[in-house]
Amino acid sequence: MSTVQRQFPKPAELLELMRFKKPELNARRRRLDKALTIDDLRTIAKRRTPRAAFDYTDGAAEGELSLGRARQAFKDIEFHPGILSPAPSVDTSCEILGARSALPFGIAPTGFTRLMQTEGEVAGAGAAGAAGIPFTLSTLGTTSIEDVRSANPAGRNWFQLYVMRERQISYDLARRAADAGFDTLMFTVDTPIAGARLRDKRNGFSIPPQLTLGTVVNAIPRPWWWIDFLTTPTLEFASLSSTGGTVGELLNAAMDPTISFADLDVIRELWPGKIVVKGVQTVADSVRLRDVGVDGIVLSNHGGRQLDRAPIPFHLLPKVRAAVGEDFTVMIDTGIMNGADIVASVALGADFTLIGRAYLYGLMAGGREGVDKTIEILRTEIERTMALLGVSSPAELGPHHVTQLTRYIPLHDA
Repeated sequence: MSTVQRQFPKPAELLELMRFKKPELNARRRRLDKALTIDDLRTIAKRRTPRAAFDYTDGAAEGELSLGRARQAFKDIEFHPGILSPAPSVDTSCEILGARSALPFGIAPTGFTRLMQTEGEVAGAGAAGAAGIPFTLSTLGTTSIEDVRSANPAGRNWFQLYVMRERQISYDLARRAADAGFDTLMFTVDTPIAGARLRDKRNGFSIPPQLTLGTVVNAIPRPWWWIDFLTTPTLEFASLSSTGGTVGELLNAAMDPTISFADLDVIRELWPGKIVVKGVQTVADSVRLRDVGVDGIVLSNHGGRQLDRAPIPFHLLPKVRAAVGEDFTVMIDTGIMNGADIVASVALGADFTLIGRAYLYGLMAGGREGVDKTIEILRTEIERTMALLGVSSPAELGPHHVTQLTRYIPLHDA
């Protein structure tokens, strides 16, 4: 026999339970509202972007082993939360290269960015400025140094520099960036020649994009991308004059495989701000760069887009930190898809992290609002992970918070 007392529903109580969410009429915001993770943004981006442009962003070199291993390395971690160590408020800000960043990550340099979505680097720089984090413009960017400065006039802008066969091009770009107030130069050393990006070859991808029967068929369900592409300024390099050909052909024509420490010395002479070397992949090179006096390094295998089977930056991180000491700036990129990846990197010794594809997935999913969404997702994940670990700031994170689980066991030390 039931002992529950029943009654007729009261209209006022029914109305309280039947409150409907106000519909979002803006289609862009509606689809971005559904994205809870960077993987969700990737799914939206893939649906909205022609295959050649999406694969250029999403793909890596040869068998894409380096990228897969980098992402797997972040999955293969175990966190160790502290108990009875309350963190009622979490401060995600950190000091990097002489100034504060509101979050322990910035936006990495990406080439051909307006190809993914026409707002391109302007969206990235504007979103970074609004979030209080650094934005890095690539030598192969599709927005000029000066226009990025205009998009992020009060924020921190960094410039990524390749050494060209025509050295004067590189020197002039560095001077322009310095004149525009960019405070850090990211000297990139892992691209003496282009990696074999097989997705691009299979898609017939070139700069500028060429129309083929395949691209036309693939474009039919994505008219918005082509409308943007055809009704906005021509897609071209903002800092270089050479266009026409596959990405590999363009890189091989522009880059110089003879790049050396002598080039680093020249760039250091002409650059007035901080200088960071990007693409470092061994402990020995990390120590040497510290000893020659650069301001920092980025452990990176170029997002897996150059040498496949290259070292995993996240695995390399603890060894490098131990070798270079606590006072040398070490940053990391490649494979970051979650705020927990960023927290783990800081715990194991990174001063800062950089996101590339995660930012571009947001850009493809929704332009500037999509980049804002990327930053919001990562911020939320960072704050939640830190709070669950019982830490109030990145400075409180340490190796005791993370264990890297074993998957790849070297037969001998490199």
